[in-house]
Amino acid sequence: MNTEYERRLLHSVPSACAQLGIGRTKLYELVNAGHLKMVKIGRSTRITDESLRDVAENGD
Repeated sequence: MNTEYERRLLHSVPSACAQLGIGRTKLYELVNAGHLKMVKIGRSTRITDESLRDVAENGD
């Protein structure tokens, strides 16, 4: 069972796309529109769990 402590805070781009059921292009459109928050860690790009849940609940 997933608990709050086991939930990831950041998701890779492919993981975020899969969770929302959208493609990479649409994901970046949502990032550029300010609906999803992107975080860079070195060369890695991650999407915040909070913004994913917000888009899933409220749409874009």
